[in-house]
Amino acid sequence: MNGIIASPMNYIGGKYKILPQILPLFPENIGTFVDLFCGGCNVGINVPAKKTVFNDNLTFLVDLYKSFNSLSVDEILNHIETRIKQFNLSLTNKEGYLELRKLYNSEKNPLDLFVLTAYSFNHQIRFNNSHEFNNPFGKDRSCFNEHMKNNLLSFLKELESRNVEFTSLNFDVFDFSNLSNNDFVYCDPPYLITTGTYNDGKRGFTGWGEEQERKLLQILDEINKNNVYFALSNVLVHKGKENLILKSWVAEKKYFVSYLSKDYSNSNYHTIDRNKNSTVEVLITNYNPQTIVQENFALKLA
Repeated sequence: MNGIIASPMNYIGGKYKILPQILPLFPENIGTFVDLFCGGCNVGINVPAKKTVFNDNLTFLVDLYKSFNSLSVDEILNHIETRIKQFNLSLTNKEGYLELRKLYNSEKNPLDLFVLTAYSFNHQIRFNNSHEFNNPFGKDRSCFNEHMKNNLLSFLKELESRNVEFTSLNFDVFDFSNLSNNDFVYCDPPYLITTGTYNDGKRGFTGWGEEQERKLLQILDEINKNNVYFALSNVLVHKGKENLILKSWVAEKKYFVSYLSKDYSNSNYHTIDRNKNSTVEVLITNYNPQTIVQENFALKLA
């Protein structure tokens, strides 16, 4: 994991742990990299590109990233430390956490969202249907520790060196018309056959079901027709369930499938033992990733 930047956000479904498998499958010399479902930004922040567009429909998360991008490191750290002292935040002070949560839901200061995640259960983000942050306190578990601080500092340093844009659009209204064959679209949507509070449609944001799944695949087909590279993270199998929509689409369009689960790295889909506990995570691309790997290796040798 040397050289890989970890997001300061503990975002559900983050790709940090499998980045060593994903990144070599991406082309080099990318013009604009679109991280369409950026979440914790683990992928986009680690992909070299002339420009990176981080998009997510969770508006409050994008507002936080915009603050990270516009404020100095000192301003950000001072705000965090001030809030910690002001509300006496600690591993055990639930009342202080709830007071800060109340303030954030009233004022929606983006940096307060980060402070809340530092002390919330599992450092996670969760909103109710009224767009109020409602993740519970992480008693005896969560705090703004050195590890989280170091991740934040590394993230901010990298962000400062990049040409970035942050948008908060639903994937189906994002404008891809300006992309060319030097650009790249990466999608890490909610997974249709897994469960999560972020895709149930009951949190005040768009949910994820078969309609959204089919719509995204249609968009990727259009991107492919325009000769723009794309990569889609997803799972084909999870605890006995199969994503038949995705499986049929891949077979029909003859896109390339790279298996990311370590036990299946050299396996064909049809040879995988689909036991009830297995999860088969994949990267689907409209280009041959093995060719990309060979080209990237040749460039490094040149």
